Amino acid sequence: MTHLLLAVIYLSFISLGLPDALLGAGWPVMYRDLNAGIGWAGVVSTIISVSTVVSSLNSDRMTRRFGAGTVTAVSVALTAVSLFGFSAAPGFWALCVLAVPYGLGAGAVDAAINNYAAIHYESRHMSWLHCMWGIGAAAGPYIMGWALTNRTWRFGYGAVGALQVLLTAALFLSLPLWKRGEAEEKRNGGGMTAAEVLRVPGVIPFVLTFFCYCALESTAGLWAASYLVLSRGIGEETAAGFASLFYIGITLGRFLNGFLTLRLSDRQLIFAGSAVAALGAAVLLMPFGASSAAAGLVLVGLGCAPVYPCMIHSTPAYFGSDKSQSVIGVQMAAAYLGTALVPPLFGALASHVTPALYPPFLLLLTALMAMFHVKLIRKMK
Repeated sequence: MTHLLLAVIYLSFISLGLPDALLGAGWPVMYRDLNAGIGWAGVVSTIISVSTVVSSLNSDRMTRRFGAGTVTAVSVALTAVSLFGFSAAPGFWALCVLAVPYGLGAGAVDAAINNYAAIHYESRHMSWLHCMWGIGAAAGPYIMGWALTNRTWRFGYGAVGALQVLLTAALFLSLPLWKRGEAEEKRNGGGMTAAEVLRVPGVIPFVLTFFCYCALESTAGLWAASYLVLSRGIGEETAAGFASLFYIGITLGRFLNGFLTLRLSDRQLIFAGSAVAALGAAVLLMPFGASSAAAGLVLVGLGCAPVYPCMIHSTPAYFGSDKSQSVIGVQMAAAYLGTALVPPLFGALASHVTPALYPPFLLLLTALMAMFHVKLIRKMK
């Protein structure tokens, strides 16, 4: 039964990744159809992220009351409904409205399922689970690229929404499998408020590291296609496919990371990932056309690969399993704040200065992430 639940959780992580890159991959075409500005994708991303912050901060209370399985199933259902709404959106305003339920669903499921996996499964499973997220995130731009070539961007959103419906059904059928782990979590005691979590030693540099990481990942994914079209002169359909190279790098990196966890600590893998991501941003600066752009995106993805799962998995080790759900809720809120605030900042720079700032912007975020991780280690010592 444990292995069957693990299989369901693996499918859940694929589902989590599928919608994440759709907006960035489709936006070079979507913004014209919706009479929007090129930088307005950041507005939709911000609304989604603010909504996820709200649900993340309440995830501890919801999970303790309803259980991780129920929260996950209902949240995926909410995202499925939102994706179908995106596919039928009559204008940009509709994307903004639908971004709210989408974000609420995404934030709740992210915090609930990550904490469940961090407590009940080993580090290698955490990496491979997030590898499954990468498979979904890499598949999303391919689905959108095919839709842009053969149908419309609306078909791309509808197809992913249909896949989410199938997963929702599987999650509701799997609810009995979650019960044992949920009972153990309830015995750990009551939750903590966000203010209480932030007073725990080491939490602030911990969540700031995660803030910078998610700012890096979301900015890299959201603006890759637009950067390739506007600064590198690559065609729109090709750029949508190239954007998936970043997620392919994450996926491959997390698959390999699962084996590396047998030899290296979470801390060592986070430092190694930061170095590779910085190298990828430097390669993106090289003026060698599509080849350097492709290599740079893959390297940035490889560098990002170990950071998210290793940060999540280390949460119970740093702060205890009794506090981990509360800490991960605040951690997710900080992550989505990074996603909410930083991609629109780059969108403004792209609109008013130049999209060519994409590589140095990624390099800056990587440096800040590494700096806060060093502060975390010093604080915990």
